[in-house]
Amino acid sequence: MTRVLSGIQPTGRAHLGNYLGAIQNWVRLQHEHECFFFIADLHALTTIYENTQNIADDSFNLAVDLLAAGLDPEKCMLFLQSHVPEHAELHLIFSMFTPLGWLERVPSYKDKMVELQGTDLHTYGFLGYPLLQAADILLYKADRVPVGKDQLPHLELTREIGRRFNHLYKNIFPEPEALLTQAPFVPGTDGRKMSKSYHNTLPLSDSLEKNHQ
Repeated sequence: MTRVLSGIQPTGRAHLGNYLGAIQNWVRLQHEHECFFFIADLHALTTIYENTQNIADDSFNLAVDLLAAGLDPEKCMLFLQSHVPEHAELHLIFSMFTPLGWLERVPSYKDKMVELQGTDLHTYGFLGYPLLQAADILLYKADRVPVGKDQLPHLELTREIGRRFNHLYKNIFPEPEALLTQAPFVPGTDGRKMSKSYHNTLPLSDSLEKNHQ
């Protein structure tokens, strides 16, 4: 059975953009594949490392949102990233042999630097975000990864890292394929792309009356 893996960061309640772009697809995939979905609390640290007090509550609330949206623990594996220490361990191993140039060329690196102005992102944690993502995917030997076209460079980096590990040490990791998703452009309350970074989201947990305000 084809194995699928994907994750979502707990940087606030799940919103309409998350649902239309990823979560509704997860709900469908859980009936068609062996699915591993995780709450990426370690990834959240890459941008909010100075304000970590809400990560535990945000992770719990996100789990509630995912279950309410239709994820079924009988049909998929839903878990917290930091509860599986092998994510961090494999990330460390990968960091020993991954050239810096591979990380610096990921298009979203510079895009996020612009999007998140006001946050000091000159850290290895932020630069190495795609490397931790590669560890997430390869750890479970995923066959397919649901991604939009903008995430294809991340997945190609994952494939390169897997090939390099297999060449240097032992042929362990398969090369995951993209499961392209048709993620729509979902405008936020200010007309820009709905994003927690822009504070323009419509949380799934909000009441209809609150969203009309």
